[in-house]
This record gives sequence, structure tokens and C-alpha cells, in this order.
Amino acid sequence: MPKYQFFCKPESNRKEFTYTDMGSDTFVSEKDQLLQIGFEVEDDVIYADSPEDAIEKFKSNFCAPLEDYANSTSAGGIATFVYESAKALKLYMAKK
Repeated sequence: MPKYQFFCKPESNRKEFTYTDMGSDTFVSEKDQLLQIGFEVEDDVIYADSPEDAIEKFKSNFCAPLEDYANSTSAGGIATFVYESAKALKLYMAKK
């Protein structure tokens, strides 16, 4: 089953997004280009039969329950805290 990686513009609340097919020969260069123009990797990989299915899954935000489950443990909560703190610091430093 094909897998898709989604990318969002920071602070767009998942409204400005695009995706790449991770099985394509150009995946690495596409990912590099998206990161260079300011997109960030969003959520985990999405497995879907088609790009349309992947977009539907992405829009349904099906990863949110997984994040809630991970945060229900102290280790998961700490990991999320560190990740989100690093992400906020990166944005702060980029604005300076």
C-alpha cells in the first residue's frame, strides 16, 4: 500500500498542506524542497490506496487520538513536551 508524507506551513492549523508519495523516485528531493521553503513534516506517515484517500485521512486528523494515547503516559508526555518546546524555540530563533 502506498505511503504518503504530509507537510504543513507552520501556524496554518493544517490548512496549508501538501504531500509526497514516499515510494516515488523523487521523494527525497521533493521533501528537501518543501522543507527549504518553510513547510514542516506533519504527523506520521499515512498509508492509503490513493492520494485522495490519504488526503481524507489527513483531513480527518486520525493521528490525534494516537497523540492523546502517547501523552497519557509520563514518558509520552515528556517526549511531546520536548518536541513541542524544540519546535517553538526553532520558530522563535527564526524570527530573530
